Amino acid sequence: MKVTYYGHACFSAEVNGKTLLFDPFISFNELAKDVDISEIHADYILISHGHEDHLADAPAIAKRTGAKVISTPEITGWFARNGVDNSHMMNTGGRFHFDFGSVKCVSAVHSSGLPDGGYGANPIGFVIEHDKGAFYYSGDTALTMDMKLIPVICKKLDLAILPIGDNFTMGAADAVLASDFIECNNVLGVHYDTFGWIKIDHEAAVKQFSDSGKRLTLLNIGETKEL
Repeated sequence: MKVTYYGHACFSAEVNGKTLLFDPFISFNELAKDVDISEIHADYILISHGHEDHLADAPAIAKRTGAKVISTPEITGWFARNGVDNSHMMNTGGRFHFDFGSVKCVSAVHSSGLPDGGYGANPIGFVIEHDKGAFYYSGDTALTMDMKLIPVICKKLDLAILPIGDNFTMGAADAVLASDFIECNNVLGVHYDTFGWIKIDHEAAVKQFSDSGKRLTLLNIGETKEL
């Protein structure tokens, strides 16, 4: 599967000819200053929770591309109030079939609030299942025992996208345990380096995974790779 990393927790994945964009926070991220959001294509935009560092650029991209926003009712409501009506409401535990495959919403342990101070409801993660495989984006989360349900209720994962920056989310050590829980040894790290509180030692993080027989990929911002 082809994945492009746009910094922080934002990435896109090409699935069955459709581009899925997750948690766009790009133009407000100094580390992603070379990425032009006007050139980013999206058919769907998936939002894990309401914090600004996960949706700041989503309204502009959704309006330009016509992408359908997938998120919780509270967040799709915020998009509607900001001029984006093409959305699909989901919630924790739900699964829905789209033209690229299915989306299963799973629990995430974090907080959530909207940029206008409104109620952001519970955060979620996503398992994307399609005819060629499946991948998991945890969103911002702590390590949680609920992750052990994912191999039980979903297809075998080919890739997991997990936060590794610590402070606000899991760090690398907890992400290694998370990869055990979800039974996936191929991990793309996100949610690191953007702010001083979440700067990481890249080599040390990669080694923590390799010492456990796993692979951690850290992409450069703007880099595209088959994962």
